[in-house]
Amino acid sequence: MKSSKEKSEKEWKEELTKEQFRVLRLKGTELAFTGKYWNNKEKGTYKCAGCGKKLFTSETKYDSGCGWPSFFTPLEDSNIKEEVDTSHGMERTEVLCKNCGGHLGHVFDDGPKPTGLRYCINSVSLDFDKED
Repeated sequence: MKSSKEKSEKEWKEELTKEQFRVLRLKGTELAFTGKYWNNKEKGTYKCAGCGKKLFTSETKYDSGCGWPSFFTPLEDSNIKEEVDTSHGMERTEVLCKNCGGHLGHVFDDGPKPTGLRYCINSVSLDFDKED
């Protein structure tokens, strides 16, 4: 079985929905206030929709008012990768799944304590495991 990083574009297209492919593989963005998790208040773990890697927990999710799921810290720093994104005429920090390279969203320095960070993540890039 191929690892997530070894999959071809064709294989990704077969496994992901059209919208997941657009966001995770082509670095798209879903519209604000439209994603299935932006207003989710259930307890559980958010994982990468591309590979299943655990990324964030409901304990670190908060309502930032931006229209996307927002978290103040990842579950494990080693599960995400950050890169400079200079698209759209600005410089931002892109957040990617370290396991499969899928685009998750961006991180900003206007979040709450204790980290002061706001991981602004596309719902379509995530799956959710509800806590029992």
